[in-house]
Formats: sequence, C-alpha cells, structure tokens
Amino acid sequence: MTAAELATLLHKSAAGDAESFAAFYRSTNARLMARLTAILRSPGLAQEVSQEVYLQAWSAAGDYDAGRASPMAWLMMFAHRRAVDRVRSEQSLADRERAFGRGQYQPECDVVFDEVTQRLDERSVAGEVHRLGHRQREAILLAFYGGRTYPEVAQDLGIPLPTAKARIRAGLKTLGSRLSEKSRDETK
Repeated sequence: MTAAELATLLHKSAAGDAESFAAFYRSTNARLMARLTAILRSPGLAQEVSQEVYLQAWSAAGDYDAGRASPMAWLMMFAHRRAVDRVRSEQSLADRERAFGRGQYQPECDVVFDEVTQRLDERSVAGEVHRLGHRQREAILLAFYGGRTYPEVAQDLGIPLPTAKARIRAGLKTLGSRLSEKSRDETK
C-alpha cells in the first residue's frame, strides 16, 4: 500500500472509522512486528509493545501530518519510543533483581535455623497465596508452584499473555505487601 493510501486510512481513522484503522493495521503490522522484534529480541514483548503502539496510533491519528513524515515513519517513531522504553524497563528490572540477589548472599549460615525459618516462611507464603483472589491465585500457582512460564500460564488459562502477566504481578505485589505487613507485626 502506498504512503498516500496509508495517510488516507489514518485520516479516516481519526474520524472514528474502525474499518480504515483495521486496514491500516493489516498493511503495516508485518513491518512493525519485524522492527519491534529486532529491537526487543522477543516476539512476545514485540506483540505487547505493538498493541501499545497501535493504541497510540489510533488515539493520535488526528495529529498525523503527512508533511512531516510518511505514515510508516510516523508509526515507527511510536514503535521505537515504546520499544526503547520497554528495553530500559526490562534492563532496570534485571538490574534490581541482580542487586537484590547480591544483597541476599550470606556465605555462612546455621543450617537448622535456616531450615526452620524457610519452612515457616513457606507456610506463611502458602497461607497468603490462598487468601488471594481466585484469578491471581490460579496464575501464581501455575507460575511458581507449577513451574510455568508467562506464555504457558496464559495458554493454560486461555487468556492473553499481558493479562497473565498482570495477574501474576498484581498477586505478587499483594503477597509482598501482606507478608511485609505480617513481618512488621511479628517484630513488634
């Protein structure tokens, strides 16, 4: 499809024409996914980011100016920004996890004390997991007790990958706050 045809589709999309936006999507999705996959090096992440990019394109279609960029260049600008943000976010998460791991390293330990403490912690975590809502509990049990990856959890539950990730992250956040609250109460 030519740049002029894509620009026409964008202008119609700005007026709320969903069919025009669907045609724009079909005409640009393959190139967008190739670009995102090259940046993110993960088809799953590329798919997530592409959803964000197309949502942004739908919202900003009225701002498109053919005099400033071709429709593909305009779309790729959104894609590049979102992909770079995601790479930075993923790197930041990895850095925090490494820093946390280094902070948790304790070379010498009391094996009996550690075993008792671990069992008490496991019981406490298990109790809090069972207090979660059904959807979060189900996703966390599959991921952490079932050894499933995010895509496997999504497939097992028949839900989109971003939904599976959101349920697991929300459940972990709830568990973290409940367990830290419980820990504060026990030290009083």
